Amino acid sequence: MASSDLLTKAKEAFIDDYFELAVDLYSQAIALSPNTADLFADRAQANIKLLNFTEAVADANKAIELNPSMVKAYLRKGTACIKLEEYQTAKTALETGASLAPEDSRFINLIKECNERIAEEAGEMLKQLVDEAPSSVTPGSESMGQGSVTPIDAPTAIGLSNRGTALSSCKLKYKHEYYQKPKEIVVTIFAKHVPEKNIVVDFGEQILSVTIDLPGEEAYHFQPRLFGKIIPSKCRYEVMSTKVEIRLAKADAVHWTSLEFRTELSVVQSATVSSGNQRPTYPSSKPKRVDWDKLEAQVKKEEKDEKLDGDAALNKFFRDIYRDADEDTRRAMSKSFLESHGTVLSTNWKDVGSKKVVGSPPDGMELKKERCNSLEDQKLSAHLHQHQQQQETMATKCICLLYREWNRNLKTLNSQEDHKLMWKVLFGLIAAVISGLGRMMVTQEQELINFVR
Repeated sequence: MASSDLLTKAKEAFIDDYFELAVDLYSQAIALSPNTADLFADRAQANIKLLNFTEAVADANKAIELNPSMVKAYLRKGTACIKLEEYQTAKTALETGASLAPEDSRFINLIKECNERIAEEAGEMLKQLVDEAPSSVTPGSESMGQGSVTPIDAPTAIGLSNRGTALSSCKLKYKHEYYQKPKEIVVTIFAKHVPEKNIVVDFGEQILSVTIDLPGEEAYHFQPRLFGKIIPSKCRYEVMSTKVEIRLAKADAVHWTSLEFRTELSVVQSATVSSGNQRPTYPSSKPKRVDWDKLEAQVKKEEKDEKLDGDAALNKFFRDIYRDADEDTRRAMSKSFLESHGTVLSTNWKDVGSKKVVGSPPDGMELKKERCNSLEDQKLSAHLHQHQQQQETMATKCICLLYREWNRNLKTLNSQEDHKLMWKVLFGLIAAVISGLGRMMVTQEQELINFVR
């Protein structure tokens, strides 16, 4: 199927609210046309509908890379970043989109929302800094006089390393963004025309350190404490003409809800594997697993302890004997019960294994032999069927012989009356043959039944 056909079907699926199908169709179209920006932008919109905001950001970034002037790509990137609470990144994308489409009010409204969220975060951060400020006073400051405080470096005093970034000023020189995949985080720093020799990137267990030092300018430091742990040996970065792309290898395959570590955010739990031979357990909302072996043992215990009366107690007694018996005892019980029509139950295979068990009804009762669908009945049915076929064959031969003789004699007759007479003779002979064979069949069948019995 052509890429254009897949695009048409994907748009139809999106209009009909089949967003998962739309994503699948867009992916198939992208496989055929990997350099079409519209496909990535449209798939980003479908991912937003499915609440796959991280995937939506990745698609929007690809669309922007292929077509930097695509307005809808910036809009969808900004929308997805707002949902991920990456308000600064969202604002950057939305401002670029607004410059391309000044008349579009959607950018204005979303930028306003970003400014409000950023202001809220700044207020929370300022409040935290004020709360932490007294803890930075050193014990020896009292000897310097009332109200004097030992000077301390600002980053140390306010503990910005815990918040994620150690900066020389509150305003970042270069903007950055990130998106994630199941096994890695991709961080992009938008630094244009920076020589690779002026960029230093280091990786720690849960630290990313980026330094951009250009001659004659204040150095840029970006050193966040990451949301989760990474594998430094597998991390890498690439310096491009317009940006620095950093790929962080996750130590655990968990979803990061932000790039930087925050104490108020809980880390997504991963699967925990127990030691020994126990099976791994996973956090799940499903009901607790039922131990069927334990449940079966409990049911058996209840059945064993159950108190019954009358026939139920007797049947339970025999069932218990059969259940706990060995193979020979079970065979003896089955054979004796069936052959005696339920009147004898033996547990000794040596007594009943080599002979037929004769029925023994209780005193005052008579054993009535019932015909069942046994081997004898099968033999009787086979004999009757064979006998019937033989009689039908004999009747056919007799009729054919009579007709041949009648036809031969008919040719020697001349008058019409003689012909009528011969027809009557033929029908009479056929009736006699059928009647005689019928009586003979009934007699022989009865004798055969008696013989087989």
